[in-house]
Amino acid sequence: MILSKRLNTKIIFHFMGLLLLCNGGFMILSAVISGLYRDGATMEISFAGMTTVLLGILLMYTTKNHKKEIKKREGYMIVTFGWVFMTLSGMLPYLFTGAIPSVTNAFFETMSGYTTTGASILNDIEVLPKGILFWRSTTHWIGGMGIIVLAIAILPLLGIGGMQLFAAEAPGPSADKLHPRITDTAKRLWFIYVGYTVAEILLLKIAGMDLFDAMNHAMATLSTGGFSTKNASLAYWNDNPFIQYIVIFFMFVAGANFVLSYFAFKGKVQKIINDYEFRFYGLLVVCVTIVAALVIYFKANVPISEYHPMVLGEWESAFRHALFQVVSVITTTGFVTADFTSWTPFLTIVFFGLMFVGGSAGSTAGGVKVVRHLLMIKNGILEFKRTLHPSAIIPVRYNGKTVPENIIYNILGFFIIYMLLFITGAVVLGFLGLDFESAIGGSASSLGNIGPALGSLHPLTNFDSLPILGKWWCSFLMLLGRLELFTVLILFSPFFWKRT
Repeated sequence: MILSKRLNTKIIFHFMGLLLLCNGGFMILSAVISGLYRDGATMEISFAGMTTVLLGILLMYTTKNHKKEIKKREGYMIVTFGWVFMTLSGMLPYLFTGAIPSVTNAFFETMSGYTTTGASILNDIEVLPKGILFWRSTTHWIGGMGIIVLAIAILPLLGIGGMQLFAAEAPGPSADKLHPRITDTAKRLWFIYVGYTVAEILLLKIAGMDLFDAMNHAMATLSTGGFSTKNASLAYWNDNPFIQYIVIFFMFVAGANFVLSYFAFKGKVQKIINDYEFRFYGLLVVCVTIVAALVIYFKANVPISEYHPMVLGEWESAFRHALFQVVSVITTTGFVTADFTSWTPFLTIVFFGLMFVGGSAGSTAGGVKVVRHLLMIKNGILEFKRTLHPSAIIPVRYNGKTVPENIIYNILGFFIIYMLLFITGAVVLGFLGLDFESAIGGSASSLGNIGPALGSLHPLTNFDSLPILGKWWCSFLMLLGRLELFTVLILFSPFFWKRT
């Protein structure tokens, strides 16, 4: 027997209205930017924003008498459908202005924005109106900390709690709480997020980037998104290492657990130093960067940047390009300074492997997440001890605490499903006509929310060459990856809909 009679559908649609209202507000802000730059798209973006706001108000009004209770099923449905509703409404500025006239392409670009994937179908970004470029970056920024976490910050207005939503949407295998009230947690995370964004804008402006580009790149960096205002991405500023090092720093910060940033601001530095995940994350970046820099210097042909006081020669250039691309791929940001697939087959394989690492739990990054890899490695090593001592109870410990078995099973299940989806994604793309390298690259990139891929989808090109079905399939993979598989896949399970 299905669950339809017990499902609180009014609260679900009430949240859809709330999300549309917020989305429309950000569109109107983009229209203001469009008006300031007189790019000729102000009316169309304004109309898209007002349409979205009115739809949101209508949904909220017709469902105002909802039961103020969210259970797990409603939570999962609100999260998944929320992303779909936001994407469908987020297409409107592209469609109304004619910047992206195709529904398929507009949906792909918008889903790529909200899921902070950064894959694009646009062949010439720089000809777009400023308002559209700003909206494009805004979709990243909204999706960075999570559309639903943003909604949780204003849930007190509705008189309901949001723990179920936070558990379903928050990145990583668990949602660290900074405060007993989940709404206060969301607010603290957003204050940190906004603070970092403003700081990066100021630093990029000081380093020589104009204000508009600084705003767009800061939003894309902190969200680990990767949309740029330039066709060449960050390679446009290869002659300005200051800009690239600033972006590297904030990509690294965005790929780390935001809870650690909270501890840093509270002066609890020891908590950061003792965190296994952060130490492994930092060590991985350092080790892979050294290897990549050495290969680039001795084997790859990476030109030295034009003269700049900070450029020290070939070593600096090799180190900077290596560090930038390593951090960009691990954090699933997707900015590029060069085509890393041209840096010898060895480095192509290394970067392909990094696509499955992901950032830290509690960050805006996608991918499997470092903590899952750590716990799988720890559990795998302990299996040797368990084999030798079958009667012994040998738990997995993390940050000095015992990890419950159900968490280990959940992580192992997640990884297995992730790899199955990656293989399935590649098979589908291969069936649609992509060559082997492009198929596996496109699947890994979409599922991991990375952006640049391999083959015909390499960092210096885009996803426009995909067939129509390929774009819809990659959009679905992006959604699965951003919501960490289970949140979406559980809706396809008969167990979810059965009365319990």
